[in-house]
Order: sequence, then C-alpha cells, then structure tokens
Amino acid sequence: MHNNFESGYNRSRRSFLQKSSVAALGMLLARPASWAQSFNFLKNPDSKFFGVQIGVITYSYRSMPHDVNQLLKYIVDSGISAIELMGDSVEQYAGKPADKDKVAAWRATVPMDKFEEIKKMYKKAGVSIYAFKPDALGTKNSDAEIEYALRAAKALGANAVTVELPRDPAQSERLGKLAAKHKIYIGYHAHTQATDTAWDTALSQSPYNSMNLDCGHYIAAGGNNTKESLLELIKSRHDRITSLHIKDRKTKENGGDNLPWGEGDTPIKEILNLLKEKKYKIPASIELEYKIPEGSDAVKEVKKCLDFAKHALGA
Repeated sequence: MHNNFESGYNRSRRSFLQKSSVAALGMLLARPASWAQSFNFLKNPDSKFFGVQIGVITYSYRSMPHDVNQLLKYIVDSGISAIELMGDSVEQYAGKPADKDKVAAWRATVPMDKFEEIKKMYKKAGVSIYAFKPDALGTKNSDAEIEYALRAAKALGANAVTVELPRDPAQSERLGKLAAKHKIYIGYHAHTQATDTAWDTALSQSPYNSMNLDCGHYIAAGGNNTKESLLELIKSRHDRITSLHIKDRKTKENGGDNLPWGEGDTPIKEILNLLKEKKYKIPASIELEYKIPEGSDAVKEVKKCLDFAKHALGA
C-alpha cells in the first residue's frame, strides 16, 4: 500500500512541479522583477489561536500554478500566518537550472541570498516559515545537497526540513548527523506505514531526528492505530515532534478516504485541543488532499479548514 501511495504522490508532485514551472515562466515574462516585492496586503494574517499555530503545507496549493510571489498571496488570502514550504517554487526563484544533471552542482554552490529574500518577503506579509521540504534529502542525494537543504532551511527561518521516513536506517543516521552539524531538525513524515514505533530507530540515532506526524495517514492505517492511540502518541512524543500534518481520513476499515474536515475519522478537534491544553509548541499544518468541490479552489478550501480549526479551539 505504501508503494502505491508513493507512486500516486510522485505523480501529483511531478504535476505540481510542471504547473509551477509554467506559471513561474509566465509571470517572469509578464511582470518586472520588482513584482516580487510589490504586494501590499491590507492586513497580516494571524492563524495562531490560544497558542496553537495552525499552518499549511504549501503542497495544498498544487492545483493552482504559482511562483513564490503568487504562493504568498494564496497563503495570506487563506488567512494563514505560518507554513511548511515545498521546495519547487523556492528553488526556481533561487535560479535552479532546468538541466537535471546540473542541479546537484548548483545546490552545492548556490548562495543563500535568494532564500533570505523569501524569508524577508514572507515575514513582511506576516507569514513565517517553520519547515522546508525540498526534494534534496533522499538516498541518491549527495551530502552536499543535503547540507544545502539544511542551510536553505536556516536562511528561510525554518527550524526543520521534512522528508519521508527512510526504509533504510542508515539513511536516517546519515541525515541525523548532518542535521546535528547544522542544528536543523529533520522531521520524518510517514504515510500508512505509521505505527507507534515506526520512528523509534530514527529518534534514537540523533537528537535532531524528529517526527513530522501525519495524523490523517496514521488513522487511515487502521489496525492498532486508533484515535486514542494517536492522542497518546502525541503526548508521549511531543518533545520529538516538530510538526503535524492535519487531514481528515477515514480508517482503513471505513475505506481510508480523504474527506472535508469533520467528515472523516481523524480526531482533529481533540488533537488541536490537546495542543492547546498541554501548551505543546507544535505547528499543525493543514494538508489539503480531499477533492476540491466544483466551483471552489485550494485557497477557499484551506480557509474552510482554518475556520474548522478555529471553531474547534473555541476562538
């Protein structure tokens, strides 16, 4: 099931990258370079309620072609003030070459000024970046590429990068050592292979190895993964969780579907109120994966998820 999901995820990601590339080229041709600094928002967003930071992973906007500038507008229009930032549009802004054979060398030498520009641009609009997810942390990536990802995260103002939980413990050990060198956390994300012990090896290897816990995928795995065990996992590992992904999925026994918030089996209200009650400083990232209704778009749906979270917290 993991392999099937990964295949679908990679297809979605390729589509996301292709759409983003087309959009970025069009915007660069249609507007002056200074357009990157031209947004003047009337009001900065604020999606922190009772100390609980509701954010969004920018993968949620994959259906809407964008570069880093238009992405920022989507985020602000959604009412979101903190994000997990996907790497594609960021690297395009920083000048990543189109030739794949040149990407590794570019990553090893690129200066951090463009990443710092993005941090300032987003901060001015009231949006902070708590995690960065570039496609540069895999087993086939060089140490130089991995260190680039960690340096870029720091330049963006993030305290963590996120990546899929490796099957090979040698890879999480490798990442953990490099993360300790740069003092940036590696947040490991799991799909339906998630269990209460899935992260144990990685967490034991380095204090900079951490969890990017996807609550929806955990519930969809079914079996011993229940609402109660999920809440207990957050309690027991709260000091090793750098961020959560929030989506509403049915359990495996109920079909495992992604649904609009409030229609699935993920205990979203209970999760958010646990963060509130215990004062856990763990960002809760909206990840929009259910089918967008006809006549709507990703911005409107992310805003609906935010409104659900706000209401669940009593704000």
